[in-house]
Amino acid sequence: MKTIRALAGALTAFAIGSIQAAPLTAAESADRARFAAREQDWRNGAVVYQIIVDRFAPSRDLEAKRTLYPAPKTLRPWSEPPKPGPYLEDQRLSAHELDFWGGDLPSATARLEHVQRLGAQVLYLNPIHLAYTNHKYDAFDFQAISPEYGTRADFKALAAEAHRRGMKVVLDGVFNHMGRNAPKFQDALANPQSRWRDWFAIGPQYRGGARAWTGFQNLPELNLENPAVRKHLWLDRDSVVRGYLRDGADGWRLDTAFELGHAYLRELTDAAHREKPGSLVVGEIVNHPAAWLKSIDAVMNFTLRDLLLGLVRGEMEPAMASRLMARLVDDAGIEPLLKSWVVIDNHDIPRIATQLPDLPQRRLAQALQFTLPGAPNLYYGVEVGMTGGADPENRGPMRWDLVREDHPDMVWTKQLVALRQQHRALRIGDYRAIDAQRLFAFERHTDRALETRIVVANPSDQPVRERLMVRNAHLMDDTPMVDVLGLVPGPVVAGFGPGFVTVDVPPRGVLVLAPRPKDLGGYSRYKRVP
Repeated sequence: MKTIRALAGALTAFAIGSIQAAPLTAAESADRARFAAREQDWRNGAVVYQIIVDRFAPSRDLEAKRTLYPAPKTLRPWSEPPKPGPYLEDQRLSAHELDFWGGDLPSATARLEHVQRLGAQVLYLNPIHLAYTNHKYDAFDFQAISPEYGTRADFKALAAEAHRRGMKVVLDGVFNHMGRNAPKFQDALANPQSRWRDWFAIGPQYRGGARAWTGFQNLPELNLENPAVRKHLWLDRDSVVRGYLRDGADGWRLDTAFELGHAYLRELTDAAHREKPGSLVVGEIVNHPAAWLKSIDAVMNFTLRDLLLGLVRGEMEPAMASRLMARLVDDAGIEPLLKSWVVIDNHDIPRIATQLPDLPQRRLAQALQFTLPGAPNLYYGVEVGMTGGADPENRGPMRWDLVREDHPDMVWTKQLVALRQQHRALRIGDYRAIDAQRLFAFERHTDRALETRIVVANPSDQPVRERLMVRNAHLMDDTPMVDVLGLVPGPVVAGFGPGFVTVDVPPRGVLVLAPRPKDLGGYSRYKRVP
């Protein structure tokens, strides 16, 4: 496979090197500028690596931290997997929400080399602010770091080290609600004259005395209609959003972002951009994303996730999936979709190895995750095949005992990341559907014809041959198309005719085809096209 890729690369270099610069039309110049701008924006097509700080890396000084986990909290051995626990009436939460494994910011910082070796460009941290539970979605104080994790200085050190390694850092903003045990809420609930009373929706009409997120009594909602709340969270210079951006964060992932509504999301996004131009605001939006992308930079693309999984599981015909994907791109727009995270699994969803235990099916899904428009989200441990069902089983401690260079999932993950790094069109290219009956096919293309990549997937359990029309006017007749993914065994070379390519794709197979012009002694059909 390496030999084939080396030969393909040499042919490309030869062909490109043989082409003399040709004058560009005004439209071609505009295209060139558009793609150059995309390439300079770190948010486009980045590979995101997600961690839960408590579960990512064991603390280097766990004994000194034991007092930070008083009963009913429990500190578990790193080798013990999480298990569901009973509901605790007095705590208004489940016992497994109080199980800890002891990871912290310094231990995560010490493991950044692993993230860098995978090739990820963005580190996304689940909430790190002061909170009671292990998941930290029940904030006590957004400005403070949970002591089990460390301090603001520890966060600054992590961000600085990530930047030194060429990575960005995105934090989890939980701005729809706080925790029931938060001092602000407890004071507001007990005292009608409390300065925090208007920070929450309190009254006898609410079960438990206050409006709580989807009925979870441990999560009272913030009253965002109160300007003081929004000033504290994102508007003021020393607000949560702006302060952490100055401390080294490069963006925010917003929990339950749809709960904030369009106007407040736009206000938050504008505040983040004023503080740090080019920062990222990505929302957890479990809805069709199009309208929401007018208010934020990007979404966690759950619509794309459902489409992708429906395709690979055989629940959606390829032709239908292709039409829906084209509609999604048309509705949402390619620019925000390039920044949006392509999620298959995370802390709220069973791990991909549990969702898709069939290896070829799982490889198919991951290949599409890395070739469709967006920023692939890698949930820690996917690179060593970690399994886990619904919460809390999907939040197990990182299996460092499985980390080795020859682990098949490690090899595959690095291969996918390298594919995006080496092929510009897969990172920042436009999307165009390719009509097919039994295959899911699409094209990623840029301002340069030879950067075009054609992706063809066969989700069925039977081999498929199809002749496909590729609507790319600058791909020339008699151009060999070489598979650069390598998921299908053996060398794969398809011939490109006058707008058509014929492909043979094995069951659960995926091809990523790249044009490789022939060596014609210095002559090239591509000499006067972009």
